[in-house]
Amino acid sequence: MNPSIPPLNRTAARPARLAIGSMLLLLLWACGSTTTPRLPALEGSDVVLAFGDSLTYGTGANSDQAYPAQLQRLIGREVLNHGVPGETSAEGLERLPRVLDDAQASLVILCLGGNDMLRKLDRRAMYSNLAAMVELVHARGAAVVLLAVPEPAVLGLHAEPGYAELAQRYTIPLVEDALADIIEEAGLRSDRIHPNAAGYRRLAEAIADTLADSGAVSRR
Repeated sequence: MNPSIPPLNRTAARPARLAIGSMLLLLLWACGSTTTPRLPALEGSDVVLAFGDSLTYGTGANSDQAYPAQLQRLIGREVLNHGVPGETSAEGLERLPRVLDDAQASLVILCLGGNDMLRKLDRRAMYSNLAAMVELVHARGAAVVLLAVPEPAVLGLHAEPGYAELAQRYTIPLVEDALADIIEEAGLRSDRIHPNAAGYRRLAEAIADTLADSGAVSRR
């Protein structure tokens, strides 16, 4: 035996192995927690409702270049564009029941909150409104995908963290970083807060990937 290397103390090594095992279990749990929640598979005749403000409406591009129109071409299902520029979460909550009655959608893509943040409205009220909308959609038997909006910032746009908390609470898929990444890239935006046609294409692709990850549609 090499005298410079002390013999293994198996009693001391046992707690170390247990600690390493616990760390591995925590890492596996953390990886599992990022898995996209599952959604029912969409039939070819199912309708998808895109509900939100100017980011859904497609401000900065032609109507056939807004993300709902581009998403429709990507996933092969009808995607209704019910975006209202300038709408706040409170106004969206008031409007949503009528739209749900008319659309009879199987899946709702919800994107609101940007105007609340721009107008510096109460964030707690904003998330209460978004939560109420998720519950309204679920009560109608439809699924929800949440689209996170970045916080207004001069540099380093990031999704407002409350969207992730909301998605976790209701176990719904979240498209978290797509909008922030798009708005930060000059070639993908029409102004400081809206994508251009190429940006909406990138957003539609991110949503389509999330839908595929959730099992709602087949991967492109």
